Amino acid sequence: MTVGRSPWRVFAATAVGVVAVFLNMSGLAVALPTITRELGADPGQADWILLGYMLVTTALILVFGRIADIVGRRGLYLAGLVVLTTGTALAALSPSAGFLIAARIVQAVGAAAVITNNTALLTDVFPARTLGRALGWNVTVAATAQVAGPVVGGAATELLGWRGLFVVCVPIGLVAIGASVLAVPASGARVGGAREPFDLPGALLSTAMLTALVLTLTPGVTATVAAWLPWACGAATLALFAAFAAVQTRREHPLVDVTLLRTRAIALVLAAVLANAVGSYAVVLLASLHEQAVGGATSLEAGVLVTPVAAGTLITSAAAGSLFDRFTPRALTTTGMAVTACGLLGFSLTLSTTTVPFLAVAPFLFLVGAGTGLFMTPSTSALMLSVPADRRGTANGLRSTTQNVGYLLSTALALAFTTTGLSEPARQAAYDGTLNTLNVLASGELHRFVANLRATGFLLTGIAVVGGVVCLAFPTLLRAPRTAEVVATNTPPESATSRRTSP
Repeated sequence: MTVGRSPWRVFAATAVGVVAVFLNMSGLAVALPTITRELGADPGQADWILLGYMLVTTALILVFGRIADIVGRRGLYLAGLVVLTTGTALAALSPSAGFLIAARIVQAVGAAAVITNNTALLTDVFPARTLGRALGWNVTVAATAQVAGPVVGGAATELLGWRGLFVVCVPIGLVAIGASVLAVPASGARVGGAREPFDLPGALLSTAMLTALVLTLTPGVTATVAAWLPWACGAATLALFAAFAAVQTRREHPLVDVTLLRTRAIALVLAAVLANAVGSYAVVLLASLHEQAVGGATSLEAGVLVTPVAAGTLITSAAAGSLFDRFTPRALTTTGMAVTACGLLGFSLTLSTTTVPFLAVAPFLFLVGAGTGLFMTPSTSALMLSVPADRRGTANGLRSTTQNVGYLLSTALALAFTTTGLSEPARQAAYDGTLNTLNVLASGELHRFVANLRATGFLLTGIAVVGGVVCLAFPTLLRAPRTAEVVATNTPPESATSRRTSP
């Protein structure tokens, strides 16, 4: 533990950085139709405004975790805040869709550095007796920012145009930089011994693999270049995965410790984490696209519509801790996945070619969020109980990456399937929120779009059901301990850096 600074002062500073990251992440989905319309983005560019950010962030979580081991956390964290804020300012000034995509990638680089180091910095400064409470509040800050993101993004877009969300986030980033410079203490790269080498081949292979995977799942983008390109990207994904696994198995200091996957319990938990992320994450995007493209809702109205998802997550995440004493992780995670599946099914059935009343869809969206919140804490607990104490940081880093891959896949699937079979003008109108104004009823474009949304919802429901079946296979003897250690693992995505500082 690093001494000499007030731990809660450090928490306050890093909390502002967490808010900056999660507002940028959750607020953009409701602003996408306005961005597409006002910047004249084509459907492929609209896809990459969302996917580019998620791809880069996911690819760099483990990479920055290893770099932090080498250069130290404070410097990388501060650099991440600067890059995030710079990217946000560039996004606000973007003159074109292509420029905005590039700015979002800059944002993603900074966000990955912030996310990777946030929890480890708190672990450095808090004593064991208060660490659980601090990390619990850290989760609450992140969840609250996610709750506020769609509303803030919708309101800012309504008042200031598509640049509004970025304009709001720039001063938050500047405050985070200033507060962190004053409050966050220096942290060593590695205490004693030689520094472990950085796994550059693993980093390059993982980035290439994720890029190929996204291109495989976005045929609307790749097929416009060549009809065979999506298939080629799929083959490349498999080949790169095999190469990545081979490299990680043979390296002394790999980017990802693949030997953990040989433990049945760990493999099952990670499979469930992936299913939960894929099944639940895209529901906000689906609801926003439906209300704006079909119902003609404003970005603010769409933001209000999807808040039950985040509210449900926040409420059940807070309640999950008190359920540890009475129920096993298997029971809680299975219940959470079942609740999510019910919410997804109900949401899908409410979709129509007209505006869906808020009171009709809100309960189902709340169930999606509530199931996710109920799943997250006990699933992380089950993972931590399945690995040796000195490997829990590494395992949590793997969980975080798996979860972010799920978010990326969920978004890519939603964007690919919702516009399948639509003409180019209809695809453009679906993205920019004007589908209901086109003369497309005669050709069935509007009905096809809604059918695609509903089919995507059914697909996500099926994935959630599969995740529930996986949860049923969890070992029955796993039970969460009554310590702060479990709370400490229920954090926003972090890297393997915390494995040397875990309580």
